[in-house]
Amino acid sequence: MVVNPVDYTLGDTTFAGQLVYDNDSKALRPGLVMVPNWMGVNESALGKAKDIAGRDYVVLLADMYGKGVRPKNVDEARAQVHQVYADLPAMRARINAAVDALKAQAGKVPLQSGKVGALGFCFGGSTVLELARSGTELAGVVSLHGGLDTPAPAAADSVKTSILVLNGAEDRGTTAENIAAFDAEMDAAGADWTFVNFSGAVHCFAEADANRPPGCVYNERAAKAAWRMMRGFFSEAFAAPAKG
Repeated sequence: MVVNPVDYTLGDTTFAGQLVYDNDSKALRPGLVMVPNWMGVNESALGKAKDIAGRDYVVLLADMYGKGVRPKNVDEARAQVHQVYADLPAMRARINAAVDALKAQAGKVPLQSGKVGALGFCFGGSTVLELARSGTELAGVVSLHGGLDTPAPAAADSVKTSILVLNGAEDRGTTAENIAAFDAEMDAAGADWTFVNFSGAVHCFAEADANRPPGCVYNERAAKAAWRMMRGFFSEAFAAPAKG
């Protein structure tokens, strides 16, 4: 498994991502931008990126905060994530810059040009939903226990990528009103979307090392099902003709 640093810029800010792929085979494969939870690029996130990449994908672990900005604790993460959420156009620009950075690796690594998707955990899940709302055309995006609400809902007929939302039914941060609003928004935006609720699961259910009870708890049953669904979703999405 190869891990290479990938720096990319947006305006005056440099971002430091990590490119992960299995180099045993030179066969071209699809690419995924993975946005970590609010702790950002760290060893935990890199471990997930390696697991997801396997022999199937080239994964770019995206940096949403900027080079050298690495939260050391929950308080620092909360401060950083609030800054990102406070400027939605910048947030969307940052995740689109990460997508462009991955696409730019075609020809340098075994990346199948035009076969790119995105996924994210918690804050990362919210981020990839904003990526879809921005109108970027990808094979698909998957949000794992990400927030659904947004101050700038997608415009009519603007969502060009398939969406899979994997949600904990007992997540206190996602209300029935949030779900209903998301459903209506995605329908109005012309999206191809699927929403899955996992019974008994709360926030962070798909991340074994992100436990902060009672609101953030790993759920092995839900996590295994969510990862199967995520892989099946991308397998189907990448079987379609290439986009972009």
